[in-house]
Amino acid sequence: MKKVILAVFVTAIALFLILPNLSWAQADLYKAKCAACHGADGKGSAAGQKMGAPAFSSDKVQKASDAELADFIENGGPQKKASHAFASKGVTAADAEKLAAYVKTLK
Repeated sequence: MKKVILAVFVTAIALFLILPNLSWAQADLYKAKCAACHGADGKGSAAGQKMGAPAFSSDKVQKASDAELADFIENGGPQKKASHAFASKGVTAADAEKLAAYVKTLK
């Protein structure tokens, strides 16, 4: 009986640690915060292209480090772009890191 309880406990902890990092969680966050300007596939939307939102397949985005992308998402990057200061819009540092990793998958 102790082994069963231990197995359930270990499984619960593993799921607690793994689930927030799954790509579907990142995709949902991306859809909620980024897709309007950058497009569902990261290739840019018509509105986003008018505002200069880059496609994520661009060299500039793909060559940026995860830390640089996370800073841009969270704080607006070096230019402190208000349109990207998502920290003031409820995006945590951990969320910004997840989004940065997800953006790299949208080549």
